[in-house]
Amino acid sequence: MKKILLAFALLAVACSTGNKDAIDRQALVTRNNPVINVFDPLSSLSVGNGSYTFTVDATGLQTFPDLYDPGVPLGNYSEWGWHSFPDTKKFTHDETLVNYDFGRGREEPYAVQPKEPERNREAAEWFRVNPHRMHLGYLGFELADDARPEDLSNVQQTLELWNGAIHSSFSYLASPVTVKTVCDTAASRIAASIASPLLANGGVKLNLRFPYPSGGHSDNASDWNNPAKHTSKIIDRGADWALIERSLDDTVYYVQLKWDGAATLAEKEPHYFVLTTSTENLAIVCDFSKTKPAAEPSFAQIDDDATAFWNHFWKSGGAIDFSACTDPRAKELERRVVLSQYIMRTNNCGTTPPAESGLTYNTWYGRPHLEMHWWHGVHNALWGRPELLEKGLPWYKNVALDPARDIAKRQGFDGMRWMKMTDPWAGEAPSGVGSFLIWQQPHFIYFAELMYRADPTPETVAKYKDLVLEDAAFIASFPSYEELEIRYILKGYIPAQETLRAAETINSPFELSYWHWALTTAQEWRVRAGLQREPKWDLILDKLSPLAAQDGKYLASEDAVDTYSDVRFTTDHPIVLGALGLLPQNKLMNPEIMKNTFDWIYDNWNWGRTWGWDFPMVTMSAARLGMPDRAVDALLMEKRTNTYLVNGHNYQDDRLRIYLPGNGGLLTAVAMMCAGWDGSEGDCPGFPKDGTWNVKWEGLQKMP
Repeated sequence: MKKILLAFALLAVACSTGNKDAIDRQALVTRNNPVINVFDPLSSLSVGNGSYTFTVDATGLQTFPDLYDPGVPLGNYSEWGWHSFPDTKKFTHDETLVNYDFGRGREEPYAVQPKEPERNREAAEWFRVNPHRMHLGYLGFELADDARPEDLSNVQQTLELWNGAIHSSFSYLASPVTVKTVCDTAASRIAASIASPLLANGGVKLNLRFPYPSGGHSDNASDWNNPAKHTSKIIDRGADWALIERSLDDTVYYVQLKWDGAATLAEKEPHYFVLTTSTENLAIVCDFSKTKPAAEPSFAQIDDDATAFWNHFWKSGGAIDFSACTDPRAKELERRVVLSQYIMRTNNCGTTPPAESGLTYNTWYGRPHLEMHWWHGVHNALWGRPELLEKGLPWYKNVALDPARDIAKRQGFDGMRWMKMTDPWAGEAPSGVGSFLIWQQPHFIYFAELMYRADPTPETVAKYKDLVLEDAAFIASFPSYEELEIRYILKGYIPAQETLRAAETINSPFELSYWHWALTTAQEWRVRAGLQREPKWDLILDKLSPLAAQDGKYLASEDAVDTYSDVRFTTDHPIVLGALGLLPQNKLMNPEIMKNTFDWIYDNWNWGRTWGWDFPMVTMSAARLGMPDRAVDALLMEKRTNTYLVNGHNYQDDRLRIYLPGNGGLLTAVAMMCAGWDGSEGDCPGFPKDGTWNVKWEGLQKMP
């Protein structure tokens, strides 16, 4: 990996477009620092290291969580922070299984959410909810009992992106308070430096409060109504620190609070602790850990490490500078690109696949969705940071492989079948939709291919070959052969456009194209590994069905003859465009028909019922089709689900206030627009050549 990083460091200098002078990266990043002047539920800010994220309100800590709950809640989440409710009824996963007959000559058991019998319904609900993300605790200011956000004035807050620090200041009781908040670079540890006369006279203190997990689908992960179900007790202390043990059913973790100077931590009530000091300056370090922590670093150490960590991040990999563009939308695009890099680095760079809202906000119980890993991870490789994508790949082999094999075997397929909604231990969450999805299946081959492009050596082939070939074994065993038509078809699944039904869907265009790309690529991996091509795979590639079309446009699936008149087929993801967007041209499709399809979708789709990654997907399709004007228009389309908040998060709706696949998709699309894709020509092929998009970039890589 060191030689990969060296190569990308050199490319960062050598691969600029337009003006060959190096980009002033610090100026680029700094001019996009978010600045907050009010208590706004949608403007919370975060610090994090990719495996742990701490989100604060305008005080720089978590003082008013209730205000932010309807917006972007004040999360405190770690990759290791999971909890399960007691399984008092001793459910088995087999109780979630229902057999389906998709015409493959056998019944296939899928983990779903049966409505009856009651026990099976309850079993499915238990396995869907457990395990769930656990809020590790709130660290905030202890103000007067009746204090409200309106009692604080002169609010000034800046996220200093270049150094990874949040600077906050406000006035309370006619006195100033200043806060600097940073995150440890390698642990679930937060540090803050606080200065105020109110600390010395007791007008301001600090508090630590601990909820029980809610197990909610989309919420703050906090249940304050069951204090008897968990314990929080100080089990050890010293002159400048205290250790709290948290016990929640079978889950135990520890919280160590360390401070500089004279201070005392006392229990105010169950699960509620207050730190009182007599000094005007206080530095604290709060460590959340699965085991009892060792000696804590100081605030100064954590602050210095965070500065070095973020300086290195911004100086490495790719950069895009839009300051010379005259299109009035360029400034906003640059803001989104810079903030999306920060968001994805703080939330999505751990050793397990990330959740859709990362470690900022609890959605889908905080559980990872493997079909979204593409959107969370691909941009890292294109931005010259393949090591960040690589961190999460061993999980597939070391944790998920055996469970995935079990699913494939249970359903009568070869190889392994990746689950959709899972957990750090690769559990299979029951779902009436997710269990039938297949578009996550080729993702690992895509990831491996990106890693090979970053480091095309025998060592890379040896590292990923076995999983690539076993992944391809499932992909090859899934199509059904129609003797009369002399072709292979895909059936018995729900495509990425989830409004379609498993019992009806045949040959959806994106899945067909992804199957073709994956088997083609897997054959290349066999050759790289010194193996012969697999004849069965070549037969499938030769006889895989072409994309079904009607009236010069591609259908949502071969059975969906009402594609352009039924709202069910023009809602959700316009994934047909992903067949020539996420993926390159293949022999199954006709580019002219795809262009007709694009034009109709762009003008007629139900854009109010889409998701954040749909817009960059459409952008990538427009770029490959030679329509850079449409590419920019799609990327910046003014729709609710393409909204980017002041903190850079991609807002969806009242339920899903942030959505990281949108941020990751944006970064992937913009990298492709600048550096191009295999077969593209010239600089910035995804941007118009009318003189308004004088984009400067460096350190990016071409997309397959």
